[in-house]
Parts: sequence; C-alpha cells; structure tokens
Amino acid sequence: MDPLHPHRPATDLAQALGFGEPTTGALVPPIQASTTYERGPDNQLLAGRLYSRPDNPGYELIEAVLNRLEGGTASAVFSSGMSAATAVFQALKPGDHVIVPEQFYWALKNWLFGWAKDWGLEVECVDQTRPERVAAAIRPGKTALIWAETPANPSLAITDLAAVAALARQAGARFAVDSTFATPLLSQPLSLGADVVMHSATKYLNGHSDVIAGTLTTRANDAFWQRILRIRAQGGAVLGPFEAWLLARGLRTLHVRVAAQCSTAMAIARHFESHPRIVACLYPGLERSPGHAVAARQMSGGFGGMLALRIDGGAEGALRTLSRLQLWKRATSLGGTESLIEHRASIEGPTSPTPPDLLRLSTGLEDAGDLIADLEAALAD
Repeated sequence: MDPLHPHRPATDLAQALGFGEPTTGALVPPIQASTTYERGPDNQLLAGRLYSRPDNPGYELIEAVLNRLEGGTASAVFSSGMSAATAVFQALKPGDHVIVPEQFYWALKNWLFGWAKDWGLEVECVDQTRPERVAAAIRPGKTALIWAETPANPSLAITDLAAVAALARQAGARFAVDSTFATPLLSQPLSLGADVVMHSATKYLNGHSDVIAGTLTTRANDAFWQRILRIRAQGGAVLGPFEAWLLARGLRTLHVRVAAQCSTAMAIARHFESHPRIVACLYPGLERSPGHAVAARQMSGGFGGMLALRIDGGAEGALRTLSRLQLWKRATSLGGTESLIEHRASIEGPTSPTPPDLLRLSTGLEDAGDLIADLEAALAD
C-alpha cells in the first residue's frame, strides 16, 4: 500500500476519495450545470473559474480518482475516447514520425491514416509484440511518439510496456498507451515508463453503456501536457455536466465490475480453449497465449473482461454462430454490465486486418454458466 495513499483502490473508488459536500453533507457529488462563473467587484474570478469549457468542477473528482489509480500527476476528461486519443497526436508537429501497433482501435487507425497523415504526421505500423521491431522502426531525431494499445483490440495482443518505454526514452520520444481493455485496476502504464495513458471512458470506467467519454493521465505536467489541455479547451472536446456526473457515478463500482468480468472471461476462455468448433481462443490469461508471460508480469488482479473466439468455418461459421445467440447482445462497444459480441471484421469493413472468423466478446455481469451455455448452443451443429 502506498503510504501517501493509505487506502486501497477499492476504498477510494467506492467512496469517491471520501467525497462529502461540506454545506449539505451530501455524499453524492452534484451536477455542475453552470456554464459561466462570477467575478467579484474587483473583477477577479471568485473561485478561479472563467468558463465551463475548461473549468467545470464536475471534472475534478473524476480526474482526482484517475490520478490516484494511475499514479499520475494530472488527468483530463474528454468528450470521447477518440477526442482524448487524437489530442495526443494533435499536440505533435507536422513532420513528426509516430509508431503505432499493427492492429489497434479501428476508428483511431482510420483517423491517423486520413486526417493525421494529411496534416503532416508520418505514421508507421509496427508489430509491437516484438520490441526489436519497434527499435528498428525508430528514426533518431524524428520519432516523436510511440503509441501502444495493450491488450490490443480485437486481437488481445500484448505489448511489453517497460521494454517499449525504454526504447522511447532512449530515442527522446514520448510513449502513450491506450489501456482501455486493461483498466487502471489491472495495469498502470505510467509506472512502467509511459508518459501518457488513455482510456475510452465509455467502456469500463463508466461501465453502464450510457456515456461517451475519454480520459488522459500524464506522468509529468509539462509543456506537452499543457498543449493537450489547450487543444481540449480550444477545440471544445469537453464532457457535458450530466455525462461527467454519470462517469463519476460509474467509477464508484469499477473495482466490483472489473473483478467479476475478469472472472467470467477467464471461465469462458478456459471452457472454449480446446473446444472442437473453436480455431483459437484469444485471451492473455491463458498460459498458451503468446503474450501470457508479459501480461502476467505487467497486469495484476486479472487479465481483463475481453476475449476473442475464432470460429471453425471462417466468416460463414462465425456469422452463423452470431445469429444463433440468445443471451449475448450483438452490439458494438464493451465494458458494460451486459455481455456484448460482434463480428469485428464486418464492423471494420473490407480493408480490415481482423480475421473473418473472429468474434470479439465483452463479458458483462451475467452468470458465467449462462453465457457459456448460450455460446455452446450457438456452436452446436
């Protein structure tokens, strides 16, 4: 236990860092709806706030909780995971070289190879499961950022964060990590050498499929971080007051949800890893997984609630299985209380690198046995 933070994460989450409203004694934070803030007769801001876009007090509890969980210096909430992720790239300069994984969140990849390349970034995809390939791709004096995603979407591939962080540091590049699948409870990339960690808070942090949001947390409150904050404020990529309140509410049960989802995902992976209709079960918690040893070293408390199944019979077999499910919800997203499944290649389109036989699963809070039975029935001949 950190002596500077005497409570474990579960306690800090459940009590929202011990929040209590001093005037009324309320234990639930209020919705901070005001868009503007008053000045006194001396024309000075009464509480240091000018306008809600950069200064809404509803963000502060969320950001404080994230700092606590991630071990960060500062955090910022955004209007979506995409706006959080793209802010990191927008803080770079035209001509900068960036290294990204071979397979990662499809919407961000499309943005990088569209808008970001047109703007002037040089974007290179590298197999980050092999640090030597990252090292070979670095261009001294030119590589400004390495962006990792682990476990990766939807392959569940694992990147050795400490190894890549060392390479970035040697090259004078920044290292940012999308840790959405892992959550701050299972992995803390900043402690492994990352400079910035990003979450699509739409997913596990909120956990109820009713908020679009994103977050960034930084190791250093430096000039690069201040540039990110200006991009957020000037571009207006901010969260609404009600959405901020919902996100703060969702965070209070993160530890309970993630523990249950990890347990269910592991039960499903164990059940189907040798199933005759399953070509491959992709889950870093399985000992036979190529990334298991690294995941076991850099994740604690579980291996996440996400897994993927590659179905016998190619795309036809995968889609047939998908059509037969009764309990799993055929929908895009992840991290909510309900279990979701999707044929990722269909979502990503004809240029998708995702195998056509792959189904991505997000385990919810249902009974694990019921979820397994539904999959078994769908796989039956």
